Amino acid sequence: MADTKREIERKYESDDSGLPDLTGVAGVTAVIDKGVVSLDAVYYDTADERLAAAALTLRRRTGGSDAGWHLKVPVAPGVRDEIREPLSDTVPDTLAALVRSRVREAELLPAVRLRSDRDVRHLMDAQGKLLAEVSVDAVHAERLTEGGGTAQWTEIEVELADDGDPAFLDQVEKRLRKAGVRPSSSASKLARALRETARTARSGKPGSGKSGSEKSGSKKKRKAAPVPAESADPVTAGDHVLAYARAQRDAILELDPAVRQDVYDSVHRMRVATRRLRSTFRSYGKVLDRTVTDPVGDELKWLAGELGADRDREVVTERLVTVLGELPTTLISGPIRTRLDTWANARHGGSRSRLIGVLDSQRYLALLDTLDRVIAEPPLLKDAAGKPEKAIGKAVGKDFGKVSALVEEAIGTPPGADRDLALHEARKKAKRTRYAAEAATPALGAPARALAKSMKALTSLLGEHQDSVMVRVTLRELSVVAHAAGESSFTYGVLYGREEQRAAGVETALPEEWEGIVAEGSVQV
Repeated sequence: MADTKREIERKYESDDSGLPDLTGVAGVTAVIDKGVVSLDAVYYDTADERLAAAALTLRRRTGGSDAGWHLKVPVAPGVRDEIREPLSDTVPDTLAALVRSRVREAELLPAVRLRSDRDVRHLMDAQGKLLAEVSVDAVHAERLTEGGGTAQWTEIEVELADDGDPAFLDQVEKRLRKAGVRPSSSASKLARALRETARTARSGKPGSGKSGSEKSGSKKKRKAAPVPAESADPVTAGDHVLAYARAQRDAILELDPAVRQDVYDSVHRMRVATRRLRSTFRSYGKVLDRTVTDPVGDELKWLAGELGADRDREVVTERLVTVLGELPTTLISGPIRTRLDTWANARHGGSRSRLIGVLDSQRYLALLDTLDRVIAEPPLLKDAAGKPEKAIGKAVGKDFGKVSALVEEAIGTPPGADRDLALHEARKKAKRTRYAAEAATPALGAPARALAKSMKALTSLLGEHQDSVMVRVTLRELSVVAHAAGESSFTYGVLYGREEQRAAGVETALPEEWEGIVAEGSVQV
């Protein structure tokens, strides 16, 4: 199992004058010189630098106390998770799997070599506890691909100690800024190395870490590069729909490593992204050609199904554990908790292996390739070029009309299985409308935002009802097994009755909730 370390750090430019005095930083009582260590790291990427584009770094490093393979995954600005494996000659399978959604069928190759002389200081508090490690790194970068160049620079790096307070980094930065030190313009050494070595490869001259306009006193101005399409502010209906679709595609890719590592809630979040994307294709069929997107939507439905294979079981388990905890002990008869644990854990181990198999499958990787093509070369229809207020507003209004019809139908259906099914269908359509409204919010503003909020509340209410339906089905199944084993089925009946009351409460509240949604006027998009 790979070792993971949360890394919280900040980087600063250095003019080779060394490290300013940090003894005045609040909370620091000692600055301990830990000496100089030499580090040698080779960074791997695809030929077209897919990992770098996603702010991922994969390296093999020797020297220092943590020699080995490291994969750094961004978590937030200045925060990364570093996943470590021991030294080996080839990329470890565990790390290769975590970048598979980016690399796919491409080959990982040595891209950049960084050799650094790291002068280390430890900032200690009055109790002798480490607050942060500060280093001055003299870096020499060499691009290893054809035509590569070299560059060198010096930077200051401040890394927070494990379990440290991030606010302490603000105190260090305040002191550094007072001494004239400024934050680095690059998020990582690799990002700077790629930029600097590319520049020196073009010029044929070694880099100093400063370009023409960055050098002190230079009057030269750099010509602005064209803004990439995905970075431009959306204007047309097509722009807005694609921006939302791109965000969901990106979420799938970003969540892939977390799902593989079984990070809490990652499977659910990835499933939601697939649903949002599929809903976008369906809701905005006048913007994106559905003859192209429907087959993609089918594959997204398959992926959502695979991701959600155990979700219903998790929801039911959480609900039953909660209500069992609320029951008086006098109403609990038989080994119901043991039977629930057995039922809940029946598939977990096998399901993890199955899910990893899905993420490693050619079908999944092909879906990612297809999504990239749809985003890069979207099948735009005539309405895509129009004003977003018209095309997007019409699509959202159409979706809401379908929700309205389904809710009214469910309210008018007598209690029972038919109403349960009608409410479930209304919930699914409300989710789709919510996602359509989310996509529309940048274009339509407050009305779309209000509609998304209303649909979220509606799906939450109807979700309570659907959860109750699933729990009752499970209780019937478990009670039959318990009865056959000679166990008491009394408590199952008690729980079943409570779930019936729960569902009835939702059905009673729904008409008033719906009237409130309509009265708010949030549907007028």
